[in-house]
Amino acid sequence: MTPPKILIADRISQRGIDELARDGALEVSLRTGLTEIELIEIIPDFSAIVVRSETKVTAPILQAGARLRIVGRAGVGVDNVDVETATRRGIIVMNTPGGNTVSTVEHAFSLLLAVARKVPQAHGSMQAGNWERKNFEGVELYNKTLGIVGLGRIGSELSRRAITFGMRVMAYDPYLSASRARTLQVELTEELDDLLAHSDFLTLHTPLTAETHHLIDAAHLAKTKRGVRIINCARGGLIDEAALDDALRSGQVAGAALDVFETEPLPADSPLRGLRNLILTPHLGASTMEAQESVGIEIARAIRAALLEGTIRNAVNMPNLDAKTLAIIGPHLRFGEKLGRFLSQVAPKRVERLNINYSGKVNEVDTAAITRSVLKGFLQMAGGEDVNEVNAPFLAETLGLKITESRLSAPGDYTDLLELSAMSEGKSVSVAGAFFGVTPRIVHINRRPVEARPHGVILVLENKDRPGMVGRIGTLLGSHGVNIATMSLSRNEAGGTALTVLNLDTAPGSDLLAEIRASEDILTAQVIDL
Repeated sequence: MTPPKILIADRISQRGIDELARDGALEVSLRTGLTEIELIEIIPDFSAIVVRSETKVTAPILQAGARLRIVGRAGVGVDNVDVETATRRGIIVMNTPGGNTVSTVEHAFSLLLAVARKVPQAHGSMQAGNWERKNFEGVELYNKTLGIVGLGRIGSELSRRAITFGMRVMAYDPYLSASRARTLQVELTEELDDLLAHSDFLTLHTPLTAETHHLIDAAHLAKTKRGVRIINCARGGLIDEAALDDALRSGQVAGAALDVFETEPLPADSPLRGLRNLILTPHLGASTMEAQESVGIEIARAIRAALLEGTIRNAVNMPNLDAKTLAIIGPHLRFGEKLGRFLSQVAPKRVERLNINYSGKVNEVDTAAITRSVLKGFLQMAGGEDVNEVNAPFLAETLGLKITESRLSAPGDYTDLLELSAMSEGKSVSVAGAFFGVTPRIVHINRRPVEARPHGVILVLENKDRPGMVGRIGTLLGSHGVNIATMSLSRNEAGGTALTVLNLDTAPGSDLLAEIRASEDILTAQVIDL
């Protein structure tokens, strides 16, 4: 069997390359500096592509990747990857959020010191043969207020360093808990404007999204304390560069330091290049030997784990599944997919809502991956073999299918119970499954108790509860050469409606089904193929 092929499109550390190529389980190809057209030509042969910030993984590249399963970004930001198209195509996008944390924090803090003391400007003046002490008077960090926008991994580490310098640290992060802020000894503000009004220094550490694009614009710059100093080592586009230019020239902003820009490389004619109170560095946040080594190894290990073991970590469009979690929920993933596939074949065509109810011990684990497996099984009839755990939620959204989850901590009759319900125009159909030890079983169909194996061909009959029905069904199947593996019977009341569920060795033909449905005692007959 040919090993999966990995394309390294941007240079990573040699140890990262060696980790990918270790033991020959993956075939690694290093080809950097390729154009989009060149990538489109070769990408159909590869299962994964590794990039840094140079190569843009565009929609045409992703659409050409017939075998592509993973895009690995050796770094934090994935704005050079079309994540939406990747998700729609069922391709996992991974990054390395921890590999360059220390390097980025140290660079941001270096710029914080440099903008306070005008170090680069003084150096340039000295190199030009001058001695201008009065022109480079700076300010201390001690007793100043540092405002941090985004208190994630990097923002948190920066806050610790600032506190050791005697700074008061405030932060704006709408997703951070108050208890976490107290642990970090940081004052949390409810509104960005409050942070801007109190900050002597402002540093940004938030992702670039539709909500954060131009987060610091002209209106917000006008609300800052006059003479504020701003640092951005996060993402270009968080600051409106034209507005910052005006604020630096007017003195509203005393100084700034930027490591990232809306357009990279920064154009040679950018007006930012002419500002004496602005420090510019060419996206150096992760540019240390240690960080380059770390992100290369980290992305290599993540790709190996995903392709060879099925474990997923640091994915931006999939729940993380490490080996320990996978060992716990692995059986639920496979079973959830089977139940989803079962329900799709008994549900109406235009389902409006799918509810997934988790009961018992399964509630002790993160069920996000199980939900995706259920969706994969449920939507395969609509989307075909291209549907997988990555793009199933996207497909559900495009179909207008609303997904809800409910939970019951009480185990009830089973240690674990997974129940799926599909609703359409006021009607509901359902299927539920549980584990008998390590063996999965379908235990309810439309809330009626049954016991059936969730694989192969299943014939579900709704019939009148009359004497001799089991014999008649068995005889009819036998006359067409169809053998019954197991049978389960359920009825609402004696002489009422019965539910008969049969695991069959082979699928019944159309003639047999027509004969079954022609019987006045058979109300419905459905063949489920798992």
